[in-house]
Amino acid sequence: MKYDVAVIGAGVVGSLITRELSKYNIRIALLERCNDCAMGATKANSAIVHAGFDAKPGTLKAKLNVRGVELMKKFCKELNVPLKNNGALVVAFSEEEIPHLEELLKRGEQNGVPELRIVKRDELKQLEPNIGDTAVGALVAPTSSIVCPYELTIAGVENAVTNGAEFIRNCEVTGIKSENEEFVLSTTAGEITAKYVINVAGVHSGKIAKLIGDNSVEIIVRHGDYYLLDKSQGTLASHTVFQCPTKMGKGVLVSPTVDGNLIVGPSASDIDDGDDVATTAEGLDKIYNAATKSVPAVSLRNAITSFSGNRAHPATDDFIIGSSDVNRNFINVAGIESPGLSSAPAIAEMVEGIMTELTGGMEKKENFDPIRPEPVRFRHMSTEERAKLIEKNKAYGRIVCRCETITEGEILDAIHAPAGARDVDGVKRRTRAGMGRCQGGFCGSKVVEILARELGVPMNEITKFGGESKIMYDRTK
Repeated sequence: MKYDVAVIGAGVVGSLITRELSKYNIRIALLERCNDCAMGATKANSAIVHAGFDAKPGTLKAKLNVRGVELMKKFCKELNVPLKNNGALVVAFSEEEIPHLEELLKRGEQNGVPELRIVKRDELKQLEPNIGDTAVGALVAPTSSIVCPYELTIAGVENAVTNGAEFIRNCEVTGIKSENEEFVLSTTAGEITAKYVINVAGVHSGKIAKLIGDNSVEIIVRHGDYYLLDKSQGTLASHTVFQCPTKMGKGVLVSPTVDGNLIVGPSASDIDDGDDVATTAEGLDKIYNAATKSVPAVSLRNAITSFSGNRAHPATDDFIIGSSDVNRNFINVAGIESPGLSSAPAIAEMVEGIMTELTGGMEKKENFDPIRPEPVRFRHMSTEERAKLIEKNKAYGRIVCRCETITEGEILDAIHAPAGARDVDGVKRRTRAGMGRCQGGFCGSKVVEILARELGVPMNEITKFGGESKIMYDRTK
């Protein structure tokens, strides 16, 4: 397994970097230690494309956030990923917090964020009728948007694979040595050789850097809990509603999702184990209490799930992007916390530039195709469109997930796509089967059956998310 470039980490940043590099005539491998892409911070974050007013002027965060917003429309259009420009509000709940809004306004203007303004309570109430009674004003950021981070990642990986990149799952990097001006990576999927390595391993990026003797990447694991509420709560807020940020992050938000749910969170606490994604009662209580301050009508009776994620907070408080001092052909892309999702397209562009400089120029492919075909979304189709689709393929006429109106045809598409689903959660992220009110209570067993049939394996080998997360172990009789 010999490549020109090995990208370690198939989160949203790693996937978009791989996609950008797939424009060139080079051999690329995207390595992921889990059973699918988008398995780390990418599948458990706030899904916000931040306008860019929070980052300190002059930092990589500030520069790449604003550039990322500019590029996000293009990326989402090419990859056929829904993007909704809903705007954001940072709400002050006392007159003492108004100067904080003024500071954020000043920062945003320095960063080049357009259309920012501060409004008083009357106009705020018009913008968000359900805002809390103690709100006195807000910073309005019209260029803020929402996107589905794991759908963007999956689309990026699919497009990269279509353009010749290789996606290698269950490939944890355990050692790296340098031989004959190349890196030799010891992995759980076998030995891999590459001339260039791009370290995008999230909370584990510091460990990966240390494998070449680079101790400069210091990562603090910052844990955050979330609630996801039913679509019946999705109309409580049309904007992404923030409170004034703290040193631990942007604070608890209340926001609609592109799929019509309402997301609440995150909490923020530093932990030692980057793989510990268990929710905590303390964290969930904290986000609920904060959320009801912003939007009092938020009700946990309508919570359909809770989850948590770990983000990679850099000790430098800024993104770490560039060649390692130990070996210039080893590129660190680390500490990509918020606004990492917003910045992802710009980070990919920046790494493309670094690679161009390191290689002295890469030859572009004549047949690069930037378009990822739009997947079938049966739930959004008209009756006439559905009828035509079913006439072509009867599988689209069989509803598997009733909550989200997901068909067997869509599940088959997800399994057989480039870098397709190999487990139940992989189908869930690609199609939304299991993301409704019942959380897979009705469709889960059918998804297992379809996966087993299409992958040609026994049902008791199908997992929820890889590893030993088996859903069935054996027949009872």
